[in-house]
Parts: sequence; C-alpha cells; structure tokens
Amino acid sequence: MIKELSYEIIEAMLDTLPVEISFVDKDDTVRYFNKEGRRIFPRTRAVIGRKVQNCHPQKSVHVVNKILDDFKNKKRDSAEFWIDLKGQKIYIRYFAVRDAKESYLGCLEITQDITDIQKIEGEKRLLEN
Repeated sequence: MIKELSYEIIEAMLDTLPVEISFVDKDDTVRYFNKEGRRIFPRTRAVIGRKVQNCHPQKSVHVVNKILDDFKNKKRDSAEFWIDLKGQKIYIRYFAVRDAKESYLGCLEITQDITDIQKIEGEKRLLEN
C-alpha cells in the first residue's frame, strides 16, 4: 500500500521508470517532474510552481491549452504525439488525472525515447541473452 512507502522510495521508483514524468495540477501549475538532470527536455526545479504555459515554446502554447481544456471539460482523456529529435524518436503522451468521482485533478505528461523499442523484432523470453 502506498501509505507504507516513503517519499524517497516513491521518487526512486519514478526515477527508475524508462519514461520522464511531469504532473501539472488542475490550475495548470507544474507540481512534479522526475529524472532531474537526466531528461530529454531538461527542466530545473524553477519550473515547480510555474504555469505550464510558461514552460513551452510560445508557438505550442495554444496546443497545450487545447489539451488541458479538453481534459477539464471531459472531451478527451489522453493525447499523444511523436517527434524526431537528434536522431531519436520521442513519444509524448498526456493523460487526464481524475479522482474516483471523475473530477479533474491535473495532467500527467509521459515522455519516452522509443528509438530502440521501434527496432524490436521477434520475441525474447525472460532471462534469455
């Protein structure tokens, strides 16, 4: 149960995942990100407490706002994009975070380098070389 895990363990678990995670609350304020200093899109602690719109290039703010508005108005629960960046294929997904009553709590952004995943062929069984 999560109540038995310390913040340090939860943070280590999130940093271990092969994805970058950011959380923006219901008021569009950045509240969390993992992998400090080891990100595809680097962030500093200075973004914590800032509006997410101020963390994106001006040319993409309208897209950010559209996604967040759709989440808040229950028009969608997720959005996904992929881009080519410095020889890597970057997969970016956004998820609406809702409580048990379906109230909007915020947005989870997941970013992953899927370059090597796209190369997978056949199958590999557990513990095979």
